[in-house]
Amino acid sequence: MARPTKWRQIENIPTVKEFIPYNQGKNKYGENILKLEELEALRLKDLEGLEQEECAEKMQVSRPTFQRILLSARETIADSLINGKAIRIEGGNFTRNICPVRCLDCGHEWTESYENMEKVGNGEYICPKCSSGNVVCGRGGSGKFCRGHCWRHGNLRE
Repeated sequence: MARPTKWRQIENIPTVKEFIPYNQGKNKYGENILKLEELEALRLKDLEGLEQEECAEKMQVSRPTFQRILLSARETIADSLINGKAIRIEGGNFTRNICPVRCLDCGHEWTESYENMEKVGNGEYICPKCSSGNVVCGRGGSGKFCRGHCWRHGNLRE
């Protein structure tokens, strides 16, 4: 059984989501999808000029995983430029915040994407080890997840 794909942390959500070759309809030559984590890899490496190790650390992935993401992004861009295809930016396996979480019943600690946390009927999160709903955000343990610092609350970082 394959491991689940790890969430990639990104800092930038683009406002422009589509690029279409000049004077051509979107469907004339087709289109490519550029995932948001691929765009982030391009931004960090090619625009900001960071080393791959730094980029991987910012995205919270291994350096080989970062390299695979970057190569996929460059392949998509090259295919679009050479073959006149449109580029649509969407989807992927990303988060804007990775939360440290702790179970108060069994003491299990883990990091989790805010978007991926399992919900129980009343909106509380559950521990993957003991299935308890008695879990708190690791940032201070106040019992409120990320104390309002998750991207869903309009903030990116503490």
